[in-house]
Amino acid sequence: MAKYYEAITPDLQEFIIKQHLFFVASAPLSGDGHVNVSPKGLDCFRILNPLKVAYLDLTGSGNETSAHIHENGRITVMFCAFEGAPRILRLFGRGRTVLPNTSEWDELVPYFVMHPGARQLIVIDIELVQTSCGFAVPLYDFVGHRDTLIKWAETKGADGISAYHREKNMHSIDKLPTPLGLACQED
Repeated sequence: MAKYYEAITPDLQEFIIKQHLFFVASAPLSGDGHVNVSPKGLDCFRILNPLKVAYLDLTGSGNETSAHIHENGRITVMFCAFEGAPRILRLFGRGRTVLPNTSEWDELVPYFVMHPGARQLIVIDIELVQTSCGFAVPLYDFVGHRDTLIKWAETKGADGISAYHREKNMHSIDKLPTPLGLACQED
């Protein structure tokens, strides 16, 4: 029941905009490396055009996606319908990390609501769009976004967030460098 598209259609765009949650998957080239899947929320995803999307990446305990796409570019974004008709949508593409204090950041950041702890943007050039049935995905009622990460980042403050990045976000668990880590080395 899978269907394939060359780009995000208006119908698929409408579906994406309604979702409160998406998942990002990436992996290193090494067969010994760890595959990463991360849930994302807080209205951080934007469709820039039918072949380009981006999301505001908030500070987290790791920085796997950024390290993986720096190494090999591969990334998949998945949306699931937890309300209404069943559907799964995957965006397969090539990603890159855009760091603050760059011209591309300045160009893209107006599309986003900024949250405390914003770390980087992940921009994805779409190569393939796939939908599938989602018949086994359970139904859930959306209650609201958690504010825990926002409160945590506000409590840390800018200096605390920078220190946290240096401690936790410079490389992946497989020791691949992240663009954030490489930028800190240049400073």
